[in-house]
Amino acid sequence: MPKDTSIRSVLIIGSGPIIIGQACEFDYSGSQAALSLKEEGIEVSIINSNPATIMTDKVIGDHVYLWPLTVDSIEQILIERKIDAVLPTMGGQTALNLCKEAEERGVWEKYGVRVIGVDVAAIEKTENREAFRQLMIDIGVGVAPSRIANSFLEGKEAAQEIGYPLVIRPSYTLGGSGGGFVHKKEEFDHALQRGLEASPTHEVLVEKAVLGWKEYELELLRDSNDNVIIICSIENFDPMGIHTGDSITVAPAMTLSDRCYQDMRNQAIKMMRAIGNFAGGCNVQFSVNPDNDDIIAIEINPRVSRSSALASKATGYPIAKIASKLAIGYNLDEIENQITKTTSAYFEPTLDYVIVKVPRWNFDKFKGANMELGLQMKSVGEVMSIGRSFIEALQKACQSLEIGRAGLGADGKHNRSIEEIMHGLEHPSWNRLFLIKDAMSMGVPLESIRKVTKIDKWFLAQIQELVHLETELKRYSLNNVPKDFFFTLKQKGFSDIQIAYLLGNVTEDEVYERRKSLGIKRVYKMVDTCAAEFAAQTPYYYSTFEEENESTPSDKKKVIVLGSGPNRIGQGIEFDYSCVHGLLAAKESGYEAIMINCNPETVSTDFNMADKLYFEPVFWEHVREIIELEKPEGVIVQLGGQTALKMAEKLQENGIRIIGTSYNDMDVAEDRGRFSDLLKELEIPYPKYGVAENAEEAIIVAKEVGYPVLVRPSYVLGGQGMSIVINDEDLEKAVVKLLGDLPGNRVLIDHFLDRAEETESDSICDGDDVHIIGLMEHIEPAGIHSGDSSAVLPPFSLSEKVMNDMEVYSKKIARALNVIGLLNIQFAVKDEKVYVIEANPRASRTVPFIAKAYDVPYINIAAKVMLGANKLKDFTIVRKLEGYAIKEPVFSFDKFPEVAKELGPEMKSTGEAIRFIKNLEDPYFRKLYKDKSMYLSK
Repeated sequence: MPKDTSIRSVLIIGSGPIIIGQACEFDYSGSQAALSLKEEGIEVSIINSNPATIMTDKVIGDHVYLWPLTVDSIEQILIERKIDAVLPTMGGQTALNLCKEAEERGVWEKYGVRVIGVDVAAIEKTENREAFRQLMIDIGVGVAPSRIANSFLEGKEAAQEIGYPLVIRPSYTLGGSGGGFVHKKEEFDHALQRGLEASPTHEVLVEKAVLGWKEYELELLRDSNDNVIIICSIENFDPMGIHTGDSITVAPAMTLSDRCYQDMRNQAIKMMRAIGNFAGGCNVQFSVNPDNDDIIAIEINPRVSRSSALASKATGYPIAKIASKLAIGYNLDEIENQITKTTSAYFEPTLDYVIVKVPRWNFDKFKGANMELGLQMKSVGEVMSIGRSFIEALQKACQSLEIGRAGLGADGKHNRSIEEIMHGLEHPSWNRLFLIKDAMSMGVPLESIRKVTKIDKWFLAQIQELVHLETELKRYSLNNVPKDFFFTLKQKGFSDIQIAYLLGNVTEDEVYERRKSLGIKRVYKMVDTCAAEFAAQTPYYYSTFEEENESTPSDKKKVIVLGSGPNRIGQGIEFDYSCVHGLLAAKESGYEAIMINCNPETVSTDFNMADKLYFEPVFWEHVREIIELEKPEGVIVQLGGQTALKMAEKLQENGIRIIGTSYNDMDVAEDRGRFSDLLKELEIPYPKYGVAENAEEAIIVAKEVGYPVLVRPSYVLGGQGMSIVINDEDLEKAVVKLLGDLPGNRVLIDHFLDRAEETESDSICDGDDVHIIGLMEHIEPAGIHSGDSSAVLPPFSLSEKVMNDMEVYSKKIARALNVIGLLNIQFAVKDEKVYVIEANPRASRTVPFIAKAYDVPYINIAAKVMLGANKLKDFTIVRKLEGYAIKEPVFSFDKFPEVAKELGPEMKSTGEAIRFIKNLEDPYFRKLYKDKSMYLSK
């Protein structure tokens, strides 16, 4: 069936601010869906309150509403615009719940709006745990023994009937919120109460826990002719008992028998057909008994999910793009395969490579948190890697994580305490993967590890092979490692740093030069969806070690944009937003735009966003070889946050041009000591400071600058390791801990300006002119990290003198640092005096917020300035803000109820929302301001 021509205007509901359990994968899906619908000539309106994402940018939607995600907001849009249909499947649980609420209030019927991509009835069937359980029984799909409970008494009766261990699953929640496992009777009352309170309908499913069973996911698409295809099978490395968002996952499934896979396919298709007659996508999760291959259904989500983004990047099959076309009437055989351009979308992808996803956690931000993984998701981001084998992909994923690891072990960071290792295997946390390797290195038998972890023997055998290879390598010196063995090591994912560590007394560069002399270098393979059965047209590559290279460099002038790696607290989706605009600006300026990144959730790793995408770790060895192959004019590091900035020194050392501000000038700003010296030279006020390398020196410095003092390391993002202390004893503890967590770092001791106001400026400099993008005033006082503060644009209570000083200092610093591109400066204001706290010559989390508030494409402008394609005078900048815009942080403390919610110098928020107000009498602002007064009076 061709496109439904009655649909001329569609509203896409977004997912709102980033929280744990609902991250930027939905912004990726929403962006892809919007572009897909625009291709069909459909007018696209978007509602989303997240300013940090590309989804809320004008390059994505025709009409973007940065409004609160409420039914009232939606109704206002429907009054303002003629909307024919709403697509709620791209915004996660937030969008589905909002769609259901609007249906219950009669909003869709009142305005003649059709719900496409899902049946509202399907939402109820899948989110209501009892309705889902009964449906599965009706269609003959296995489920775990369970009972629904709406009260404490019903829950107790269910537990008595089913027996322990149990799992409690609240209805209508996201990321496993409120859920958990109960192993014994004494734990049940508390877990049940938490689950009932977490569910908006005060309803939980009390279910038999199939701990230790294997877990799988299938991604499906269905069209209006009832054709269903399976896009991807995904296997969890971790067994049942850990939320799939916190599990290492592998695609395609590695240990699934063909008979079991076919059975699972048939059941998934049956489930999708049973939940409603709609065209779109869904995700199905199954559990399999490892002893007899019995299958039970865990859940089905009639929307794109975290796994949909992963499956899209894993296969090259753009699920959200195709799902949105199915939603407006097309059938699968009528849509072109986006990779081959010759086959149809009714062609199930086939992989001749392996992908591995590893989550990224930020437990360091939540002191005292329960770090054991379970039913409730706790990770803040993830990386994906592609290799020709599972073990190659796994090592590449470890290199991508931004936790200082050079691969899976063999980097000097192993644990040697057998007690800690065995406890960590039994009580899984962020490091269990590394502890498995450590256990094997210490001689713990594979079968013992399998019994404790319940991880499939095949996966463990793959990791054990690494231990054998390491033992063999230690027999050689660098110059006599046989070529074939060297080649095998690289095929198994060993980095040059790991090989140098294992050989001892050699450097990474020496290993690199040796393998180059042996002719061992990376080749690049194309992600083609069809195992090379058909020619692929899309330049989307991963590296491996084989003979044939499929990535042929063009003779065009080109630029590489380094991405920001996995999302984590302090470095979120705002940097991916910046990278996307960097790619667009490079293309508009006549460059071939090349992207390097490893985050499957983001728009920058969409295969049609860059001219060429390398889905690779932002890790020096990988970046270096891509640069050698492509020979770009230069590399942009300013847009990818700390991940990309950390690469600047290596680029400088190797004579590779950094586009925009130079490495030395960036380093002046990053090195707190050098920066303070520069401020002194410029006669710009700054808090008194000193530098220390141990606790004794820190106490001497603190006495000179005066308590209270802010203790912090150089070269960090998101306030990592920062604390405010008021005496010698606390200072000593803080310094010892900081140097233990960040060895080799220097400690900065700044006098803390108590009860000062914090403000910020963002600007663009082209080497001559400086344009102030925006001045912001924080609601919370100095001492609370800027990422955790509500910021108001323009300032609401600063004097003309203060704002003038901020502008003057911003321009002085921009010129003194020779900034070409972006600059963010944070100030403290006390008694009308403006002090500079820090300067960041890079994209910041506030630039997307200012760009959306003023409706000016600032990152695009900055990128063109960096590239030398334009000067600031080439742009006519017209701002469109009436009243004020407020950036309000959003937290995920509900995932860590045991953690204190007090804010301080170390950032804890996971995302942000934007709110527009007409004037300062707005009740929303008055409440925030009242909270600020409470802070200041402490």
